[in-house]
Amino acid sequence: MDTVGELDIEDHAALLDYLRQKGLLSVHEEPVMRTLQGGVSNRTVLVQRPAGEAWVLKQALPKLRVAVDWYSSPARIQREALGLQWLSRLVARQAITSLVFLDTDHNLLAMRAVPEPHANWKSMLLEGRIERDHAAQFGSLLGTIHGRGYHERDAIASEFDDRTFFESLRIEPYYSYTAGQVADAAGFLHDLIDDTRRTRLTLTHGDYSPKNILVYDNHLILLDHEVIHFGDPAFDLGFGLTHLLSKAHHVAGHRAEFREAALLFWQNYCHALGDVPWLQGLEERAVRQTLGCLLARVSGRSPLEYLTEAERARQRLAATSLMRHPPGTVPELVDSFMALV
Repeated sequence: MDTVGELDIEDHAALLDYLRQKGLLSVHEEPVMRTLQGGVSNRTVLVQRPAGEAWVLKQALPKLRVAVDWYSSPARIQREALGLQWLSRLVARQAITSLVFLDTDHNLLAMRAVPEPHANWKSMLLEGRIERDHAAQFGSLLGTIHGRGYHERDAIASEFDDRTFFESLRIEPYYSYTAGQVADAAGFLHDLIDDTRRTRLTLTHGDYSPKNILVYDNHLILLDHEVIHFGDPAFDLGFGLTHLLSKAHHVAGHRAEFREAALLFWQNYCHALGDVPWLQGLEERAVRQTLGCLLARVSGRSPLEYLTEAERARQRLAATSLMRHPPGTVPELVDSFMALV
């Protein structure tokens, strides 16, 4: 049942009453609360308890906060909680926050807050603060998730078989919608949709982006797991590469560093992935997913907000041009795209 309207966690007084009624805070405890910005699909509030413990509460919204109509069941918060539990088993503890509680009636979860001081990696990149080790960690973390997820596939495949939220939050708004906006790319995107739906190999995050990475004590911490599913690892690669390449032609004077970051991401991913039987063909699919995402992030339901209209036009033209004859490798894609924007 969708009861998101019965509790709005951005109403801090109502949230305080809720936490006390649930026995999560004492009646005398007065936490500091702060609404966090940046997400389009959730309400998010930081709760700092007097004793020092801090939680981040997330409440899924049925209608996303974007310019066009975009809906997804807020029950996806349950998928995020499941993702938190599984990822904590697959990767180093320092790379994932831990689940505190889940309330399915209010489409709400709480997780441990990342300690201060930390920084959002997207913000760092947009400021031109590009560190090689962060790009390498970005690849290693994803490779670990995909590699270990494959080896745990017997359990993971059934736990994450439902791809409803991936369809409503990725396939439709990124690929299907964009195919209706850019006629030249429609055939490529429809083929990509078919391939993505058919391919089920390992645990796939579905939102592997710098905006969902916090940097604390020089370690990357991964957030936002609401579209995690058993699917095609190439989607995560394309999603991640898209953000590095999109910033390459937006952040003035840092193209070389972003090029290196993209290559480090791919190289460290391959190293961490280990021995999996589906490695052959992965790079080709990663290239195609990157092209699909590069176009979707300028013509889909959720365009990158930092790109100017001129940059969006260049990225649209570059992506559609490369779709006609996709590069064969990730390094070739990186250089081909950067030569066009």
